Amino acid sequence: MLEDIIATLSTVDVFWIYAAVFGIAYIENLFPPFPSDIIVVFAGSLIALGKGSAIITVVLATGGSTLGFMSMYWLGNQFGDRILETGRIPFISRETVRRVQAWFARYGYWVVIGNRFLAGTRAVISFCTGIAEMNMTVTTLLSAGSALLWNSILVYLGYVVGDNWRVIGEYLATYSKIVTALITAAILFWLGFRWWQMQREKKRKRSQA
Repeated sequence: MLEDIIATLSTVDVFWIYAAVFGIAYIENLFPPFPSDIIVVFAGSLIALGKGSAIITVVLATGGSTLGFMSMYWLGNQFGDRILETGRIPFISRETVRRVQAWFARYGYWVVIGNRFLAGTRAVISFCTGIAEMNMTVTTLLSAGSALLWNSILVYLGYVVGDNWRVIGEYLATYSKIVTALITAAILFWLGFRWWQMQREKKRKRSQA
């Protein structure tokens, strides 16, 4: 699918390139994984050929990313508690949910600042900010700042490498796999630790009964 998008963007008017950059940046936040970063890099390479504006591309990519982030924020704010507090998610009690909410309310703004650099977790981060009911204005500004920095880097790299933009795509794919693997390992460790705590608590209660 990615190659089809690239092939199409290579031949269409610059308006549709801008539309694709904005739309894909938005969609990626709702339905990850989606190749928004690679599309932005490719758009940067087209700018080197005189097709498009770097400023407009960065602004649209940032706008799409921020709107997508805040859409997930809204979903988390409206429906997150109902999903997590049903008690149907293994190893996650209502008490744990409250602790996560409290942690995110305290440290979540730092996570939002770095969210665009945490490939594979952007939708989860934005959803959790909504659950934690973080300040919408501050969250919007921080997510926009993170997206602005990240997309500026991507457009610049695409502009510099030109036709060799696929090299950047390969580095991004590797980077994404490493970050996702580390975060997944951390989550699995936490779930395992929670399971161990629950089992120990059950044994303690049986011994006291």
